[in-house]
Amino acid sequence: MSSQPNVDAVRILVVDDEPNIVDVISMALRFQGFDVATAGTGADAISQVASFKPHLMVLDIMLPDMEGFDVATKLGAQRAGVPIIFLTARDATEDKIRGLTTGGDDYVTKPFSLEELIARVRTILRRVGHAEDGSSVLTFDDLHLDEDTREVTRGGSPIELTGTEYRLLRYLLLNPRRVLTRAQLLDHVWEYDFGGDARVLETYVSYLRKKLDPHGPPLIHTVRGVGYALRAAKT
Repeated sequence: MSSQPNVDAVRILVVDDEPNIVDVISMALRFQGFDVATAGTGADAISQVASFKPHLMVLDIMLPDMEGFDVATKLGAQRAGVPIIFLTARDATEDKIRGLTTGGDDYVTKPFSLEELIARVRTILRRVGHAEDGSSVLTFDDLHLDEDTREVTRGGSPIELTGTEYRLLRYLLLNPRRVLTRAQLLDHVWEYDFGGDARVLETYVSYLRKKLDPHGPPLIHTVRGVGYALRAAKT
């Protein structure tokens, strides 16, 4: 899928011949504010590098027309200079070594965590000088979440959260004052692999409230029949 580059955003090219993988990664990256283009073949990927000018590429090794290794080699010969995270079902050491010696910057093995992939994307972007503008700290009222260190504080007091609690709070902080439906929260916090009882959301909201509310007025409010919203306490 071709796309015109957005000069104001960090651009990422996702290359994989499995549409469901492309959709999941692209959705997650766009949600993080990246400009995303996609390709399903090696030839298309090489063409996209010239037109879309990505700051980073997530590149599957097994493509229908050539291996991702070959794409990296061709781009290296063209002096394209685009950082590459290889994505593959392979986990053999020799494949990892080959990937990193043919121009790759990192290697993620399927199945993978979207959080891990995005963290690696950000690490490489910072390393090559294309980090996103702005602070990594999300703030609402006296609540602060640092996306780089994963530290959470309220009123200066540290709050220890589990991985799921962190993702839930982060999504609320990304959407302050908005009413988020239960479906939205389940989709974004538990992502595509969630198949359990939707009541798990109520459970984790309760966990978050128990950790946040002792440090100040309630911030997570229930909107009956709809979902939840992060709002300042009524005075």
